[in-house]
Amino acid sequence: MDRSSPAHAPVRAPIRTLGAEHRPAILKHLLALDERDRFLRFGYAATDEHIRRYVDGLRFDCDEVFGIFNWRLQLIAMAHLAYMVQGRGRHSAEFGVSVSRHARGRGYGEQLFARAVRHARNHGVTVIVIHALSENAAMLSIARKGGATVVREGPESQAHLELPPADFESSVTELLEEQAARSQYWVKLGRHRLRQWWRRLAGWSARLARRRRAA
Repeated sequence: MDRSSPAHAPVRAPIRTLGAEHRPAILKHLLALDERDRFLRFGYAATDEHIRRYVDGLRFDCDEVFGIFNWRLQLIAMAHLAYMVQGRGRHSAEFGVSVSRHARGRGYGEQLFARAVRHARNHGVTVIVIHALSENAAMLSIARKGGATVVREGPESQAHLELPPADFESSVTELLEEQAARSQYWVKLGRHRLRQWWRRLAGWSARLARRRRAA
């Protein structure tokens, strides 16, 4: 997560679970990050090849990836919740997030964190861990606002958030959020396909008109 701009008021966004079919959208989103943003997101100067390997290695069958799409069906924010197991069956997960530069300042990072926390609770995770560079103020702010304890160790910081057990409210809330996000995604997909159809129709009409004028 990189620096956020306060230019926009917080906007509530539908967050849906991503699957392997979304790899191209995830890759496009991450490749669009500039050098500074990549450094803060991954903790090193990630090249295009590093990002491709990261996206190819996403384990959709065991981890969770969440995303926010705009009305053009572009992925503008995503979070990765990677599951880990620590001694004696103590389950934990690591959280990472990125937001497209033009979409910052809307609270998307915090919303993705809240969504990941709710999902983790409902799946038996007891601790969420965030590894971030100490200079990544936006990421550490998300962690603190979410209730995590942040420990700084020189150039790197680590945040820990202890999670309570799942309850009826957390389970139902996540279910409703996912259903709402999927419904809006299909609406966006329908509008996107309709725009494509109109563009093809306009192109076909223009070509037909040129042929008639040339005849």
